Amino acid sequence: MHDEPIDPFNGDPADPAAGLHDPGDAQLDPLTDVERQDVLEDLADLEIYQALLAPVGVRGLVIECEDCREPHYFDWDLLRGNLRHLLSSGRPRVHEPAYDPDPDHYVTWEYARGYADGVHDTLTDGGEEEESAERS
Repeated sequence: MHDEPIDPFNGDPADPAAGLHDPGDAQLDPLTDVERQDVLEDLADLEIYQALLAPVGVRGLVIECEDCREPHYFDWDLLRGNLRHLLSSGRPRVHEPAYDPDPDHYVTWEYARGYADGVHDTLTDGGEEEESAERS
């Protein structure tokens, strides 16, 4: 199984893109330890967000693209795959906007983080209230 789509022109001398520069040829600096840790934390957060939000109908996250200034909609698996690719290759995948996504089914990282924090706080506060009631 391939993470990337197979190039239908691979090895074809008539490849229409043969003269174009392959961005894979450019030498990129590997991720720093801090960048790598950030990606690992994003992957861990993504698992939590999916566990909390998928059951209520959220299909993934929307990210404002810094390059094209448009929202990009990623389902949970695609975003997870993109983050893993970044870890293994040191560079992000080429991205395309999702085909006709329903924005109502996607939330931002900030929303997902706030939702997870709210659930955590509710569970934590509930436990503290029970302990206070037991002491009384």
